[in-house]
Amino acid sequence: MDQSKRILSGMRPTGRLHLGNLHGALKNWIQLQDQYECFFFVADWHALTTDYADPGAIRQNTWDMIVDWFAAGLDPQKAVVFIQSQVKEHAELYLLLGMITPLAWLERNPTYKEVQQQLDTKDLATYGFLGYPVLQAADIIIYRAHGVPVGKDQLPHVELTREIARRFNFIYQREVFPIPDALLTEAPVLPGTDGRKMSKSYGNCIYITEPEASVRQKILQMMTDPARARRTDPGDPEKCPVFDYHKLYSTPDDMAHVMHGCRTAGIGCVDCKKILLAHVLEHLAPIWNKRQSLEKDMDAVRACIEDGIQKARREAQRTMDQVVATVGLGNHV
Repeated sequence: MDQSKRILSGMRPTGRLHLGNLHGALKNWIQLQDQYECFFFVADWHALTTDYADPGAIRQNTWDMIVDWFAAGLDPQKAVVFIQSQVKEHAELYLLLGMITPLAWLERNPTYKEVQQQLDTKDLATYGFLGYPVLQAADIIIYRAHGVPVGKDQLPHVELTREIARRFNFIYQREVFPIPDALLTEAPVLPGTDGRKMSKSYGNCIYITEPEASVRQKILQMMTDPARARRTDPGDPEKCPVFDYHKLYSTPDDMAHVMHGCRTAGIGCVDCKKILLAHVLEHLAPIWNKRQSLEKDMDAVRACIEDGIQKARREAQRTMDQVVATVGLGNHV
């Protein structure tokens, strides 16, 4: 493990994780924890930027997500795992960074307008939503992280964090913060059961710990290549959402069998799905078993998170001592 490199990432608590979350981020975290010093957190304050009017589910969603993390293989003995709101120093640094962040930087954030349009039923014309990239910057640089694993769509967020860190160092003429790099991860974008991107808002998710019967029903009812209207019609696997799952779960031999059978109409879509289903269930079984074990001892789960919170606080406090002294505040002469 390279202890000289520190990695940080977080997820908003939206409840139990689906296969898109697993392959889009969590599997990468699990690999990183064996390679670097890692800090992973539940971004519950970030959840308030869009759900401030209806925050009732955030607490339960937080613990559901944490248990899924551990069930999938994230190890609190290898990484520091904590809850953002329990480390108050994030908010202190957020305040101080807000003093130096130009308003124009936030208004040009490409996600700002996009999310407002996507969530047009919510009032997101708030200071908290406009300023969430500053909180995100505080999350990252308070731990003096060297790298942030992201997909291409999140690169502008990391670049804004880099700009804020550089501006702080320049204004106060002191290299308090290392400039973090974006660790670009080529994560597969899994389609949902209806062919669109897997998203809880679309109701098309397959969750990593939902009952086997439910997973079976969802996979067998998945949308396939529309060209295969009849069993005897040949199809194109590359146009079929089910084949995206085969690429992740099936053996090379089964993939070759499915590709040939689809293109020649040698097998039907149900046959294809049954092959996939066997591989998915095999992959998810140990995650289900681990989650059941964790749910029986939630006190141990909470103890792991409390330990992570204490470790995160110590690092955050160390940074804030430097920040406060640099800015010229605090109880010193």
